Amino acid sequence: MSDEDPTPQRATTTDGFKVLGVAIRREWAVFTLSALGSALFGALTVADAWVLGWSTDHVLVPALRDGEIGAGWLWAVVGLFVGVAILRAVGVVARRLGAGVMQYRMQAHSRRAVTRQYLALPLAWHHRHPTGQLLSNANSDVEASWAPIAPLPMAVGTLAMMVIAIGQMFWTDVVLASVAILVFPAVVVANLVFQHFSSPLMTRAQQLRAELSGIAHESFDGALVVKTLGREPEETTRFRDKAQELRDVNIRAGRIRAAFDPILASLPNVGVLAVLAVGVGRVSSGAAAPGDVVQIAFLLTIVAFPIRSFGWLLGEFPRSVVGYRRVQRVLNATGRLTYGKARTSRETTGARLRVDGISYAYADGPTLLDGVDFEVEPGRTVAIVGETASGKSTLTMLLARLVDPEKGRITLDGTDLRDLDAGEWARVAALVPQTAFVFDDSVRGNVTLGADVTDDEVWSALKAAQADGFVTALPNGLDTTLGERGASLSGGQRQRLALARALVRRPRLLILDDATSAVDPEVEQRILAALRSSASSGELRDGANDTSLVVVAYRKATIALADEVVHLEGGRVLDRGTHTELLARDESYARLVNAYETPEVV
Repeated sequence: MSDEDPTPQRATTTDGFKVLGVAIRREWAVFTLSALGSALFGALTVADAWVLGWSTDHVLVPALRDGEIGAGWLWAVVGLFVGVAILRAVGVVARRLGAGVMQYRMQAHSRRAVTRQYLALPLAWHHRHPTGQLLSNANSDVEASWAPIAPLPMAVGTLAMMVIAIGQMFWTDVVLASVAILVFPAVVVANLVFQHFSSPLMTRAQQLRAELSGIAHESFDGALVVKTLGREPEETTRFRDKAQELRDVNIRAGRIRAAFDPILASLPNVGVLAVLAVGVGRVSSGAAAPGDVVQIAFLLTIVAFPIRSFGWLLGEFPRSVVGYRRVQRVLNATGRLTYGKARTSRETTGARLRVDGISYAYADGPTLLDGVDFEVEPGRTVAIVGETASGKSTLTMLLARLVDPEKGRITLDGTDLRDLDAGEWARVAALVPQTAFVFDDSVRGNVTLGADVTDDEVWSALKAAQADGFVTALPNGLDTTLGERGASLSGGQRQRLALARALVRRPRLLILDDATSAVDPEVEQRILAALRSSASSGELRDGANDTSLVVVAYRKATIALADEVVHLEGGRVLDRGTHTELLARDESYARLVNAYETPEVV
């Protein structure tokens, strides 16, 4: 997903209105309320001009002529101004409340949609997109997409105000109104010039925000590497350079706006001077009343506000369009996993897993698995052994259905995994990856992850994972908060906690992707022995006696516990059999497993 926006700049305004159309169609009721409130505000603002003109002709001029003001007239003027002010305040509340509700609802809707899409897309898609960029899509891009909603109701309502104001001008005096509207072409030209210079800068600023987010995420996520290699100055420089580039772009955009705003504000004043100059002559000749001149001059000052509000709206379009396109690229991404309607067996026996000639390769990359074929019988333990980059971890992702094979199929009890209903595979199987993730939650929360299990079941899973000892020693036992990513635990403790998380769900198939690599060999042997013992005795699954295990292993003692070993080399199954059989007939296998036990002498 590229951050670059290839669409020509001239299409920004059109696309901006299309984005607003999406929001209006979805939140039409709130938008209608907000627009009506804005229209009420605009109409009452124009009414202020009428009240001012009426007061000039009926109260102010007679008072100057006669030297006194009648109490009735005075109360009438006060009542008119107060009534208009109250109704205008009601319009402001409705406009702002509606705009806020509409904007935040659209942001929440987009964030939920992006998050659902992230969860639905396969792991291979995530591998192709930096995490920082994905965070930017769900945060700053969503906010930018719906930023124009804030000035939208004001622009719609003030459009009504402008129409009413211009109509009132011509109703009052055609000549003065004709002089006044000469300001409009100048204001339109000023807006177009502003858009021409500011749109590219705002577009670039939005792209830089995403790039800055990506750099920050990389630096924080790789903090261990940065600190251990002493790369803090380089990372600081990399972040500073991008932040300064964003600063410079925003400053250039700010300078353009700083020049534009005074020009836009001064144009109506020039128009007012022209109206007054012409109006004095018309009042002197008796062609117009003083109140008419005052009314049109005031109306001219307020019709500049609707045009400025449209300028604010159009000013948000470049950033909005860029953010919306980036969000849509996520929502339109293809490759999500498909599901059927098949249900898994409700039996308590272990799973029968068949891997039938599967092949897989990352996009534009080499083939990682090619024609892999083996079977896991219920209650059996199969060890996957191979050199680095032989395809072991990729195979576990396919078994856990994080991705689908390009060729071949994987079946559970004879049913293709792609034919299972959504959520069925997760109910049957559990994957424990090599890198264990621990949430900033209690031990209980990390093991259950919201599952409806008792504390006794949690302790049973912790015991099978050889984690009950260190959990008991924690200050608050199961209620101990572990901190972000389990910072208070060792690598081996995090792995055992992740294993307990899988075991508490009592899976029919347990897949361990080198899930005990961070524990010492003695603890690993106890864990695997406990797993085999629990599986065969039915402790894992309420009477089940056939829990199946697939283990990616390196240590000879671990491999020896398996009923069958699958030797992978270069993404292919080189040999299958028991550990003893492979040691006797597979020279490369013997060299591989012995290498972990006997250090090579140079």
